[in-house]
Amino acid sequence: MQTIQHSEQTLKTALISKNPVLVSQYEKLDAGEQRLMNEAFRPTSGLFGPITLHSQSDWIISHPEAPQDFEEFFSDPYRKTPSPEKHSIYIQSIGDILKYLKKKKPEDAFCVVGITMIDLYPRDSWNFVFGQASLTDGVGIFSFARYGSDFYSLHYEGKLKKLQKTSPIDYSIFDNYYIPEITSVLLLRSCKTLTHEIGHIFGLRHCQWLTCLMQGSNHLEEADRRPLNLCPICLRKLQCAIGFSIVERYKALVRWIDDESADTPGVTPKHSRKDKENLPKPVEAFKEWKEWILKCLALLQK
Repeated sequence: MQTIQHSEQTLKTALISKNPVLVSQYEKLDAGEQRLMNEAFRPTSGLFGPITLHSQSDWIISHPEAPQDFEEFFSDPYRKTPSPEKHSIYIQSIGDILKYLKKKKPEDAFCVVGITMIDLYPRDSWNFVFGQASLTDGVGIFSFARYGSDFYSLHYEGKLKKLQKTSPIDYSIFDNYYIPEITSVLLLRSCKTLTHEIGHIFGLRHCQWLTCLMQGSNHLEEADRRPLNLCPICLRKLQCAIGFSIVERYKALVRWIDDESADTPGVTPKHSRKDKENLPKPVEAFKEWKEWILKCLALLQK
């Protein structure tokens, strides 16, 4: 196992920058937000740890890329930010991918993210990906395919039995497609991938600083090791892109976990498309993340 350990000064520069304008912006954050983000370069922090690589197939080794610090994010000329006219995030269930979403993007959409049960292979030279996004077009896609407990079974219902050729505008092949069991782990994995891809659309690139939601993942084990939270460097990027109070954001996340979670079974039965409404929200797998958020809130409100 390999640990990517950055120096305190490297992390401090990645978070705050040496640009006087960006340093001044950082200093205008309230004391609690600075206290939380400064945990990035505290070696003994229990909130944010270094990235660990477990095998040669992990993302950073398989897909080398330059790290993106806050200053590079802020100065990116291709980065898009929400506006009063384009402020909504749409989630679209669809089979075909980014070109379709680009054509169907509503006028007020900041981005559209498609979800599918089809395995994704963006290039012949790659293995599968859990999701992908276009930063310039504001569209993304992610797949539930490998998140179901039976994906690796020979009896997996999501596999196509034979090649089916259709016209470029015919998406009927995806009608009545397989729906997995809705489990707490499935929901957690899906939230990670969905928010990771939307993070890309906001201009956040793969994180190579600390354990973070924006780390790349090359296989399911690596995706499961990735936390649901952003490290301070990526959190500052997202706050810059959207504008929010970290305290209010974390309180809202706790409310989302607690909402409707009481008396919810760990696994729900399989549902047909007629049962879309009022599905229970299993959140057992979010318990550790909720405890982490509460620790952050304690530090923010100290």
